[in-house]
Amino acid sequence: MTVDRRQFLTGVTALAVSPIIAGATSAPMTLEAKQGHIKLIPEEFGDYPQTNVWGFDGGVPGPLIRARQGDVIERKLINHLPQDTSVHWHGLRVPNAMDGVPGMTQDAVPTGGEFLYKLPLQDAGTYWYHSHNQSTEQVARGLYGVLVVDEETPPDVDHDIIVVLDDWRLSQEAQVTEDFGAMHDWTHAGRMGNFVHAHLTPQLVSVQTSQRLRLRFVNVATDRVMAVSLSGVQGKLVARDGMPLEQPEDFSVLTFGPAERADVIVDVTAEQGDTVQLAIHERDTDYLLQELKVGGRHSSGPRGAIPPLPDNPLSRLTDLTNARTVPLKMEGGAMGGLRQGRYKGRQLSTQELVDEGQIWTFNGEAGLPEAPLLTASRGEIIRIPIQNDTVFPHAMHLHGTHFQEVLPDGRFGPLKDTILVNPRESREIAFIADNPGDWLLHCHMLSHQAAGMKTWLRVS
Repeated sequence: MTVDRRQFLTGVTALAVSPIIAGATSAPMTLEAKQGHIKLIPEEFGDYPQTNVWGFDGGVPGPLIRARQGDVIERKLINHLPQDTSVHWHGLRVPNAMDGVPGMTQDAVPTGGEFLYKLPLQDAGTYWYHSHNQSTEQVARGLYGVLVVDEETPPDVDHDIIVVLDDWRLSQEAQVTEDFGAMHDWTHAGRMGNFVHAHLTPQLVSVQTSQRLRLRFVNVATDRVMAVSLSGVQGKLVARDGMPLEQPEDFSVLTFGPAERADVIVDVTAEQGDTVQLAIHERDTDYLLQELKVGGRHSSGPRGAIPPLPDNPLSRLTDLTNARTVPLKMEGGAMGGLRQGRYKGRQLSTQELVDEGQIWTFNGEAGLPEAPLLTASRGEIIRIPIQNDTVFPHAMHLHGTHFQEVLPDGRFGPLKDTILVNPRESREIAFIADNPGDWLLHCHMLSHQAAGMKTWLRVS
């Protein structure tokens, strides 16, 4: 599909408006992974057919799962796809057996099979769920959904809106292209699409001046980094990756690596007849993703200061005196200068690695190593300095817990589960190893993960 500059990075699929019901769960007790059809390309761009997708319950995104902090929910995955699959509950602190990583925490669910996930919801916030088997293909086909855990006392807002940002590579017939293993994608920035859009739930017809909105951004793209901004509103960034900030922060452009999330609370400042706009920035140009008309003025008037969200029960770091340091060095990819690396216990040349479909390494190791990056005692504090010796960014995701960045001045950044490490950049994360089990640590540019960027750690 040839998409010109006006169509690229544009378009919204309208979803049904559904009220927020405190304590309610809006998804069924089963999640069926199956093929479906959605009208992905809006009529304004031409008479394109429906797009064939793989989705939970056949839709994209899959069913919104919504529950209260402290609840325990169950979802039975039933696989109707022609490939094995699984579900990873991204950002949730779940028991290891519920993490959804085939070959590490469970067997992949075969066609016709099922698996029951039991999930304690310890933390309020914005999370998502997605396939973790052949995920470069399955997530690109649409196998993901959003999970919202409401605070016991949610903030006072007029609308709570989920904004799912996705990136599709489509053919002339508006179908997902089948080139999932393209080596150029794997060795460069990943699978970049030609149609980026935003799913909004609910899809509002209009908003009013002085209304307060909570926007929950989720980047579900396979590989694309997205930078977005809002106009016609004023407010604060209140959470990152589901975890509340200790103090709300000003923001202008929000940058999301794949899998990163952010919550903002904003007041509508645009006047009647104007619009609230969501734009994405690509190569020094802004593209409109969505706009909401402003119709009238909210009777309550301005709300005043935006307070912090209630904190979650996860300890923050205060001291690294007794921390253990385990470095992680990234190498490989195009223009990376990688000459050799280990893969499945063998030392291979770059060409031999490429022949194996592996071109990225962590500490000289491509693919999931037999031995963990580290073994930590429960409660131990771990520091991981990350050095990106490649010419591409990498969104590093740690399963099982959240970490904090160790900033250059010694302070600690917010709790997160994914961090974007830019080319030739060094960053350091630290965390308390408080969740026992074997946990994956990988690049969430899923093409990079498939081509070698994954390791694991053990907490005992």
